[in-house]
Parts: sequence; C-alpha cells; structure tokens
Amino acid sequence: MAEPKRLILIEDDEKFAATLKRSFERRGYEVAHVSGLEQALETLRTFTPRYAVVDLKLAGESGLACVRALAERDPDMLIVVLTGFASIATAVEAIKLGACHYLAKPSNTDDIEAAFLKREGDIDAAIGGRATSIKNLEWERIHQTLVETDFNISETARRLGMHRRTLARKLEKRRMS
Repeated sequence: MAEPKRLILIEDDEKFAATLKRSFERRGYEVAHVSGLEQALETLRTFTPRYAVVDLKLAGESGLACVRALAERDPDMLIVVLTGFASIATAVEAIKLGACHYLAKPSNTDDIEAAFLKREGDIDAAIGGRATSIKNLEWERIHQTLVETDFNISETARRLGMHRRTLARKLEKRRMS
C-alpha cells in the first residue's frame, strides 16, 4: 500500500484555505491546515507531511519563517510558496530557505501539484510572466496598501490618492476574506 500523501497548508485566508484543502483531499492528500508558524510547529509534532503550501504574507508574520522551519525539520519536504505580492527578492529568499517553488496567486491545485513534481530547473522556461490585467494589478495594489495600513480604509484611500467612498465601493465589489 502506498504511503499517504500528506500536506501541511499554512494559509491565514480561511476561505481560500478551505477551498484548497478540499481540492487536495479530493486528489488523495491528507491535509492539515494551520494559519501560522506556531500552529505549524505544534501540528508537526503529530503530523509528518511530505508536502507544504505556505502563504508568503501571513497575519503578523512572514511565510518565509515557516519555509525555514519546515526545511530545517525535513530538508526533503517539497515546499511551495504562494503569494499575491510576488517579487524577485522574496522568490530568491524562499528558494534559499528551502522552498522548491514560488507561485504567484491566483494559483490553483493543478499549478501547485505541478510545482511539487517539477524538481529540476527548466532552461527553456519562457522569459516574461503571464499577463496581469489592470483590474488585478489595481486590486493587488489596494490589498497591499490595506495590509500596510493595518486595514485602515481612510489611510489606504489617502495613500492611494482616491476618495474614501470610491475605495469602499471597490472593496464592496470585490469582498475580501
């Protein structure tokens, strides 16, 4: 009998985590979901995953700390970092700390599973990223500023140079969870 595929999911967005967890479970994975480093370390006392999916920006802490802790615990663990705030600097650090892959959100289960299977580099990788729509860029910038201002709507609107009501309408159209 094959060893069960165990995955630890470190994600503080409960709705996204629930969706991802269900999707992996349908594919035969045993999934433990936690929302931060402390919970992850506690879970690892009784749960031994082969795979990990780590959000880069967790509430109050960096996912990079989780990557380091997971890689120190098991250097062979396949760790994929997910982020809505992709940058070259964090990608490089994630790989240095032990991640096998770094994916920009939105990514789905197919993308993540493909990243687990792709251990080697690809010299034929396309140079240039996937096109991002103006709406997605705007949403990412709004969300990044909200995080920076600790979700203060008035301060976020001021920093973005827009009226507070305009920002409130944009947020209402695309609810955050």
